[in-house]
Amino acid sequence: MVGGALISVYPDDLTFLFELDKPCYCNLKVVNNSEHHVAFKVKTTSPRKYFVRPNASVVQPWDSCTITITLQSQKEYPPDMQSKDKFLIQSTRVAASTDMDEIPPDTFNKEADKVIEEMKLKVVYTLPSGSSDDSGVTSSANRSFKQGGDDLSMLKNASIEEIQTIQRLKDERDNNLQQNQQMQRELDMLRRRRSRKGDAGFSLTFAAFAGIIGLLVGLLMSLIFSSPPATA
Repeated sequence: MVGGALISVYPDDLTFLFELDKPCYCNLKVVNNSEHHVAFKVKTTSPRKYFVRPNASVVQPWDSCTITITLQSQKEYPPDMQSKDKFLIQSTRVAASTDMDEIPPDTFNKEADKVIEEMKLKVVYTLPSGSSDDSGVTSSANRSFKQGGDDLSMLKNASIEEIQTIQRLKDERDNNLQQNQQMQRELDMLRRRRSRKGDAGFSLTFAAFAGIIGLLVGLLMSLIFSSPPATA
């Protein structure tokens, strides 16, 4: 856990199950530790390499938000399976009326009277279960498999590929479930917000209609009581 006065972030590092030619996913949970509304924004040193959803939002007091970070499919393994990519999460207090989809662009500007908390996260790559613990050996084996290699290496790589395929399917299933749950939460949130806006519009319309009816009734009563009585 990485935490500050405003928010805490789980987990400490962004861990991706790295596979060639496949997108990889990692979920990050942001928890509001305060009684105030807190806005956050996610930045990365490699914006073209990662897709972050949502990359900015507002978390209600004592509530939490799940961020899904997608590593775009890569064509080759990084050197020694090490990543130099970094992520930065900024957070600050905002008004309760702040729209989570329309956060003002100056929200995270560093000003004298504003507190901006920052947390840095590093990226960690892991290999699917069944792969060699030695990343150099694993990378070499993959290159040997692609280039042909000898028969024994090909057999070993084929066995690893089978294990990797099963693990990949399981991980993709889990990631799809997580993404579906996140999308469902976002849809529910949009429905609630539209419902609130619809209720407000209905209330204003009803109040205006009632006011017009009251005005007409008052005018009618005024005309009735101000009319002179009919003479016999």
